[in-house]
Order: sequence, then C-alpha cells, then structure tokens
Amino acid sequence: MTLSWLSIVRLGLVQMALGAIVVLTTSTLNRLMVVELALPAVVPGLLVALHYGIQITRPAWGFASDAGVNRTRWIVGGMAVLGCGAFGAALGVVVIPHAPVAGLMLSIVAYALIGLGVGASGTSLLALLATGTRPDRRAAAAMVTWMMMIAGIAVTAGSVGALLDPYTPTRLLEIVGVVIAGSVVVTWLAMHGIERRTAFAARPPETATLREGLREVWSETRARNFTVFVFLSMTAYFMQELILEPYAGLVFAFTPGQSTMLSGTQNAGVLLGMVAVGLAASAFRLGALRVWVAGGCVLSAAALALVALLGQGISALPLSAAVGMLGFANGAFAVAAIASMMQLAGEGRERREGTRMGLWGGAQALAAGFGGLLGAGLVDVLRAVLGSDADAFGMVFAIEATIFLAAAIMALRIMEGRPARPLHRQLVPGE
Repeated sequence: MTLSWLSIVRLGLVQMALGAIVVLTTSTLNRLMVVELALPAVVPGLLVALHYGIQITRPAWGFASDAGVNRTRWIVGGMAVLGCGAFGAALGVVVIPHAPVAGLMLSIVAYALIGLGVGASGTSLLALLATGTRPDRRAAAAMVTWMMMIAGIAVTAGSVGALLDPYTPTRLLEIVGVVIAGSVVVTWLAMHGIERRTAFAARPPETATLREGLREVWSETRARNFTVFVFLSMTAYFMQELILEPYAGLVFAFTPGQSTMLSGTQNAGVLLGMVAVGLAASAFRLGALRVWVAGGCVLSAAALALVALLGQGISALPLSAAVGMLGFANGAFAVAAIASMMQLAGEGRERREGTRMGLWGGAQALAAGFGGLLGAGLVDVLRAVLGSDADAFGMVFAIEATIFLAAAIMALRIMEGRPARPLHRQLVPGE
C-alpha cells in the first residue's frame, strides 16, 4: 500500500512536466518583456508575484486533497489549468507591442491561472508523496522527484534557448505550445493507476473544515517554526529569479537565446548540487540536514557576491561559470530543505499531510512572489538613482546574499540536528 520506486519516479515525471512549463513563464517570458519589449522589470515582477500570490490558496488545495480520496484529479486538472495559463502568458507577450492594454490584461488572467494550476497540482503531488511513501524513503523520494523537476527545467531552458534564436512571436508560440502539450500528456500517463495502490485511497473522507485543519497544524511548534524559515530562505532564493537574465542582457549583452541558456546552466548547477548533497546526506549519512541547509545558504551568498563582482569587471571568470556555481549552491540548500519538509509533513496529527505541505507551499509562494518583486523593484529604483546597470544589479545581489546568511543562522538555531521522533497520533472517536 506504499509507493514503489517506479511509482516515485513516475511522480517525478509530473514534477518535471510542471517545472518545464513554469520555467518558460519565469525566465524566457520575463526576459522578453524587459529586453525585447523594453518594459520596466517591475511589470513581469508584478505578474510573477501575482502567480505566486494566488498560490496562497495552497493550504486549501492541500486540505481538499486530504479530505477526499482522489488526489489524481487535482494533479492532472491543475496541470491542464497551468498549461492554459502559460500559453495565455506567451500570447500576452505577442499582443503587448500591438495592443498594450489588452496584452497586459491577458497576461494578468494568464498568470492567475498559472498560480491556480501550480497550487492545485504541486500541492496535491507533494501530499501524495508524503502519504504514499514509506517513512524511511520520504527524504530520498523528495530528492529524486525534485532532481527530476530541476532536470526538466534545465533541459527545457536550454532547448528553448537554442530554438528561440532568432526570436519571432510565431516561433515563441509554437515552442510554448509544444512544451505545454507534452507536459499535460506526460502528467496524465504518469499518474494513471498510481493512487489506487496507496493506503490513502482506502481512507474515508475527512469531515473537518479548512479552518480547523489549519488551526491544528499551526498549533504544532515544528510546523510553525518551519513556516517562518521557509518564508525567509525562499525570499532570498527567488530574489534573483526575475533579474538574472535581464542582468545578462543589459550588462553582458547576451541575446535572448544566450540568456535563456544561462538559466539552463543555473538549473543544471542546481541539479548537480542536489545530487551531491542528496548522496552525501542520504546515501552516505554525512552531516545533519540543518548543516547542509545552512551550508547551502552560505555558499549561495558567496556565489551571489561573485556574480555581482563580475559585473564590475573585477574578475575574468565567465558569467556562466558563476551562475553555475550559484545553481549548485541553491541546489545544495534546496535538497536539504525539501528533505526536511518531507520528513516533517508525515509527523504530527494524521490526515494533515496535505495541509502541512500546503502551509509551507503557501509560505514559499508568498516568499517567491515577494522576493521576485523586491528584486525587480529594487533594480528599477537603483538603475534610476545610480545610472549604472552593473551597480544596480550588483547591490541587489548583495542584499540577497545578506538574506541568505540570515537564513543560515536561523536554520542552525531552529532545525534539529537529528531526525525527530514521530509525534503521537491523535485518536479519533471510535478507535
């Protein structure tokens, strides 16, 4: 009644499909708006912040999947909604030069759909992993599925970057359409029959309300403290998401294809960081998770400082190498944090795995939207004040590095150095 390794890999394919669609909206379309359309960076920043803000509904999606006996419908349906939103976002980029108001309105609706799709699909998928995976496999399962997602992001970013040059609106819509169609089909095929073989499918429906479920989870000290940590660390993690490609285009004169491939390099580094730390922490049992989390934060701060210095001409190191180092550091941090999340999701009151994942996913989404918007907004302000693209971007990268250091200190203070004992399960009437 638990997930086999083959089933876990199949769920990883769904994560891969989700990442493949999302990377188009957060990197490629963002770059086109800022550089090709000459829009202020805050415009795509607000759109991406909207899609993350919509994901504050993640606790509701998680609770809904806890309350029913069919997470698959939320996963597949959410992926379809995500695909519709992503194609609408690409169409908005094509329309804006000819009809700015209509294009922006289309983009707003599209990014709202992206947020709903990611929230429904991603939260339900993680909840299925938490409920269907044996406790001793949860950390490894999280690593496998996340590495597959990052691989999908890296492959998509690199492939789209190569195919997008020379850029034309028609080519953009064709590429986005193919990625979306492939992702939805892969999701449907991968999910077929998996949930029927898990213990979750045999559980009776939950009768509690969303408010009660959230109150129960928030009363758990571990869940509450981890929520705060997730918000802080993910603010730092996502601050560079909307400004890295514009930085490459404005300061280093990268083409759209080159900057998209730079995103692929970063995500390839994330994948390598996940593999390295995943093997060290899980297979070889080297170090506590909190040490890997804090170490990843510190290394991320150092890599951001290097990226900023390259814009000042202080080092001859290629930008792609520094971005690859940043990706590696981010991956090292992320895999340890995700492993901790998966372990904690299965602790505490039963039937609340999805609600916990939704709470942490909501905190992550708010931090991602806030971090992305903060980074983009600061770049716009500092470019106007300083009159130098390199200086403006460099200062924002330095602020991001500082937040990473603060997150490292928090991780060392609040996270356990060893696996926690499972909390006692609360009995329900009649047991």
